[in-house]
Amino acid sequence: MLHKFNPPGIHDPAGYSHVTITGEGRLAHLAGQCPLALDGTVVGAPGDYDAQTDQVIANCLTVLAAAGATPGDVVRSIIYVVSADSAVLAAVWDRLNASALADAFTTASTLLGVTTLGYRGQLVEVDLTAYLAAI
Repeated sequence: MLHKFNPPGIHDPAGYSHVTITGEGRLAHLAGQCPLALDGTVVGAPGDYDAQTDQVIANCLTVLAAAGATPGDVVRSIIYVVSADSAVLAAVWDRLNASALADAFTTASTLLGVTTLGYRGQLVEVDLTAYLAAI
């Protein structure tokens, strides 16, 4: 059984669900969270990694809560950053780990520098999988 949904308080996705929960194993597979405001626009000035990282954090917290999970329930994370500069990747990693989402990165985690992401001007995306306690 799969339960797919889009919680209130986050932008409407283009053809995908923000949260998919599996019946067996009770895992919530969260769509990669982008730096989009509720109106669907990329936040921050061009090149503003901090503003985009902060919006991604807010969006991750929203979808985790909607799935009934916390950052401490995350079992896998993948962080995508548009940059080949390891200092930029480290700065995004440090900002994530100084946030309310920090517990999500204490388990299996991958940080990747990529050439582009899905939205024009997008610099950061975070993909999470969380364990949900039995109901």
